Amino acid sequence: MGYKVAVVGATGNVGREMLSILAERGFPADEVVAVASRRSQGTEVSFGDKTLKVQALEHVDFSDVDICVMSAGGSISKEWSPKIGAEKCVVIDNSSAWRYDEDVPLVVPEVNADAAAGFTKKYIIANPNCSTAQLVVALKPLHDKAGIRRVVVSTYQSVSGAGKDAMDELFTQTRAIFVSDPVEPKKFPKRIAFNLIPHIDVFMEDGFTKEEWKMTAETKKILDPKIKLTATCVRVPVFISHSEVVNIEFENPISADEARSILREAPGCLVVDKHEPGGYITPYEAAGEDATYISRIREDITVENGLTMWVVSDNLRKGAALNAVQIAEVLINRGLLKPKKAA
Repeated sequence: MGYKVAVVGATGNVGREMLSILAERGFPADEVVAVASRRSQGTEVSFGDKTLKVQALEHVDFSDVDICVMSAGGSISKEWSPKIGAEKCVVIDNSSAWRYDEDVPLVVPEVNADAAAGFTKKYIIANPNCSTAQLVVALKPLHDKAGIRRVVVSTYQSVSGAGKDAMDELFTQTRAIFVSDPVEPKKFPKRIAFNLIPHIDVFMEDGFTKEEWKMTAETKKILDPKIKLTATCVRVPVFISHSEVVNIEFENPISADEARSILREAPGCLVVDKHEPGGYITPYEAAGEDATYISRIREDITVENGLTMWVVSDNLRKGAALNAVQIAEVLINRGLLKPKKAA
């Protein structure tokens, strides 16, 4: 007996990726429903070798749906996730709406899969921020070995993290530069083509941006509240995949060779680390892949027990859609959720 799954936000970048990943992984679904806003009703989206017609969110009856993977934005999730959860349909939400609610598990399966069992309080599980997801996948096995005290991370985040309009803006601006047309920023505060913007999300009173705050708060909730973390988040002219320079200070000694060996065996991690030109992974190569790639692992001699490394992952997959589907798989594989049809 299979599950009935709804994908809310099915016409967006992440929603389409969710449908693709559900099909790729052979998710045990008898039925998949594509859901979006009323203006997208009737639009067709691909699911494996099938085509699904999009239904409007307000017209869907969730009483017979088992799992709802949602990527429709925070305001939609705030309104609809409690309603859907009340129907005993588990919402796996990709927005920031529920991540900091103490009654909602914030889950990265390779890191804290056990937390998923707490979904029963609200029938909601939160997906972390895309930049946090790949970071904690890389940090977890090293924290288990040597105990992380402090992390300094600089991100190089692709425009797909800001949605389809942002990807279109990078394309349009790049073309405009080549033909000497005027460049007009719309989605971003400054030109993104052939440029870097050290600003993602809104500014907070302390000078950090909300994106930087999210990485700190989420790492503490998912991994360990004692870890100190500071982040600088930068938008770069790359279509897909986020990259991060991660500097880690540990409680106990750990060498670069030890870290490589540990990460090679860690779930979700793939080490590509040769000390030669091209012996590392770039965002272009990570696009379309499931792994969190780790390169440039080296000892930081400026602190006791320090390491620095380069972490890259497809933000639409591990940073969003793949992580959501993996959470759903945890619920099923651990026997935490039975199909309503079987009841």
